[in-house]
Amino acid sequence: MPALKRFAEDIAVTFPLVSDFKRKVVRDYGIFDEERGFGTRATFVLDKEGVIKHVEQGNTAIDPASALDTCNLLSKPKVTPEKH
Repeated sequence: MPALKRFAEDIAVTFPLVSDFKRKVVRDYGIFDEERGFGTRATFVLDKEGVIKHVEQGNTAIDPASALDTCNLLSKPKVTPEKH
């Protein structure tokens, strides 16, 4: 979708964005408002295994900074405490 691609370029993200015209994803993820007929704004960050690691929902999901911070944390190697 050209508009979504342009939006990703405008906000300089390198992760995929999803558009959900049929409202399947918003229903599957539990963020569909049945009364109003639309999904609430949300950003989901998944790890490489597809496990949801972070959800930003509502007006704050407009700003990708939280998702980017989470992605940065996920990309850093995990530090394990030294055993003595």
